[in-house]
Amino acid sequence: MEPRRRRETIEWMPLPKHPAFSRHLAEDDSEKDDSSNVRAKSKNLAAWHASSSLFYLWDPVARCVHRLSLRFSSDDPAIVEAAFPSEKLVPDNQLKSDVHHLALNVDGSFLLLSGLDVLSFMNLHDRSYADNDTIVCRTLLVGSKIYFGHNNGLQTLQASWHPYSSAHLGVLSSDSVFRLFDLLSNIEQPEQEYYLEAVEPGKCHNVGSICPVAFSFGGQHLWERFSVFVLFSDGSIYVLCPVVPFGSFCSLAFLEEIYKDISSFGLKSLNAKVVGNSSLAISWLEITFPDLANRPIDEANVSVSRAQPYAPPDASLSLQGPLVSISHSVDHDTSKVSSLGDIAKAVGFLYSSVGKDSVLVIAWSDGHIQIDALADEIQPLWNVGSSPHLRVDPRGSIVAVAMICEPAKRVPSKVDLCQPNDETCVSNSNTGDTIWLGHPPLLRLAIIDLALPKYAFDSCAPTLFSDPLVSDRFYCVHAGGVDLITLYFLPFSYAAPEADKVVKAPSVCPILTACLTKSSAPILWGFVIVDDSDGLSQIVGITSSYECIMLETKKFNDGLPLHFDTHAESVGSEEDITKEIISKELLSGPKVILVPPSLRSVAADSIEGRSTLHHYIKLLHENYVEYAHKVYVELKEHGDHLKTIISDQQNHVNEAMQKLSTLESKETSINDRISRASHMYEFIEQRLQSFKKLPGSNKKPLSKAELDFQSQLDRFAELELDALQSSIDALNARLKRCVQSSPVNLTSAPRRTVGSGRNYASDSQLSQLKSSLEKLSIMNNEIADKVKIIELELESRGK
Repeated sequence: MEPRRRRETIEWMPLPKHPAFSRHLAEDDSEKDDSSNVRAKSKNLAAWHASSSLFYLWDPVARCVHRLSLRFSSDDPAIVEAAFPSEKLVPDNQLKSDVHHLALNVDGSFLLLSGLDVLSFMNLHDRSYADNDTIVCRTLLVGSKIYFGHNNGLQTLQASWHPYSSAHLGVLSSDSVFRLFDLLSNIEQPEQEYYLEAVEPGKCHNVGSICPVAFSFGGQHLWERFSVFVLFSDGSIYVLCPVVPFGSFCSLAFLEEIYKDISSFGLKSLNAKVVGNSSLAISWLEITFPDLANRPIDEANVSVSRAQPYAPPDASLSLQGPLVSISHSVDHDTSKVSSLGDIAKAVGFLYSSVGKDSVLVIAWSDGHIQIDALADEIQPLWNVGSSPHLRVDPRGSIVAVAMICEPAKRVPSKVDLCQPNDETCVSNSNTGDTIWLGHPPLLRLAIIDLALPKYAFDSCAPTLFSDPLVSDRFYCVHAGGVDLITLYFLPFSYAAPEADKVVKAPSVCPILTACLTKSSAPILWGFVIVDDSDGLSQIVGITSSYECIMLETKKFNDGLPLHFDTHAESVGSEEDITKEIISKELLSGPKVILVPPSLRSVAADSIEGRSTLHHYIKLLHENYVEYAHKVYVELKEHGDHLKTIISDQQNHVNEAMQKLSTLESKETSINDRISRASHMYEFIEQRLQSFKKLPGSNKKPLSKAELDFQSQLDRFAELELDALQSSIDALNARLKRCVQSSPVNLTSAPRRTVGSGRNYASDSQLSQLKSSLEKLSIMNNEIADKVKIIELELESRGK
């Protein structure tokens, strides 16, 4: 169907002010999101296609996709403008679940819509117009019978487009199976299935080691183009190689480089296993890419080869891993590294190709970021004897492949990394015998702690994004905001540090922060980096309230090289700073053109001499003109860069001058405070000396007898002294009454009896009573003395 005519008047406005961004979009979606908060992962409801300058945004209320055309403002490159009116892409089939992730394939023809219970793609070319600005696009479910059948219980952990095929989609599910779909041939059945058996049955001591989390396709370096990296929840990384989409194209020059590498190292090994594995690799290359073996004489006519469906009939891919870390000259705190798998789970994974290095970044659930680099080449590896399952068409051609991938037994070897910048520094006890047995080691670069509370990752797992313009830096998006992480050391891409210098650790720069609480929602529901062919870039973030925020990456480019380490022994020279501003290629000068010594014998006036002289004059002219053009372009482009640097330095100087003036104004008051503090110290010292002269300061420890007496006093202190005193007074009163009532002459009066019959005591009894009273009086006096002693002792203890 022919597209209808669009409106002729187009208005360009700043992207945050576009009508597609509105707060009310989040009101209805917030209620839906609360119900699935436990299951939901990080969202990214935006996507960007750089070659066409189109920005895609999912609308959860209208359940459609807004497509905006963007450009950088000619007046101010820091402003990104969007065209209005924009297009609205509506799926022809209503989606039954919320969309959490958008992704575009390589050529921008398919848009992936994925969520907890949805995995579909929108064909942007198969469409019809409902009106001028609304486009109905054909939308199809991927693997609906596999992932969304009745009571299957499967979840799609990750879905990503293959970087070297516009029609192939990789899906990792909770049943530990990696599937590769060809959406142009069959959207229900996968083209390739790999059942990941990370550990042998019955030998698993950690349940997390058999739970995959994420995956990533490899880069352009040799066999990494045909590799798939799989991350498990305990942080272990496994590799599948080779994996190639059927029908995809690959450069013949690239394939020849791999072919020569196998012939030079693998087939000449003395190890039978290495030779067998290399033979399988050569057979796989020749059958998968038949143009490699049957290349015509005229190489200019054929530059690419198409991958044919193939799998060895008696071998399945080996699950290489887990990849182990090796040591190098940079020291890191390994105490945290060894315990990360015990206290946290791996939740995010990023593969990035930086120069000659392949960097693997892992995000942990407790806020740690683990950065590793491959210390050796990825090589293909098969398990011979484990036949794959093939599905063929009526003509006998392979249509689909399925296989069980198990780890192969490793060959024990000792691996070291002697010099980080030397490509040949990876050594082995027998390199020629083990280089083609897989299991490449990892070089630990850093462990970064984001220093955020644990509840910051409850509602939103950290997500990693690479920078499309600056390959040695990446972004970490979490509930607390966005952090920019920059690498300053890579083993094969950067020059080796001197022996007396320490390699600079990666830097972490928070570029967006938010107030965190235990009930905080994710701050961003969308994160993309908008760039163009001129090198301009902006970070576009979609907040949870569906507002658009812009972050200028130019500020980070200018600020990072000028950070000085205040703890360093010496500040870098001006030459070192210049090297960071101007590229090393320009500083090294134009390319050197070598003239062969045989030309000296050629006469300049001969035909051959004139031709050769003309050739080299032209060659030198082109070389220096090219270098001059590069110098002119870079110096012109660095004008704004240098202006920003000078402005920042001037601001730093002004701040330093203000701080110095403030210190000078406060110098008098500081000196007065110091003098008062000195006087107070002397006064306190004098009081301390006087306290030392007090009697109590020289108290000696009590002897054993004194300790016993003190224990007796403690026991007496517990008695009621008032009751004892009253008893003593009562006894004294009774004694006085007895003395007063006795006769005057008790000794001489005999015992007599009166008529009334009363019996009086005899004289002996009276004398005995008197002596008893005297003894009682003496005892009372002694008790009274002891009571006084006790009271005195208690008074002294009370003081």
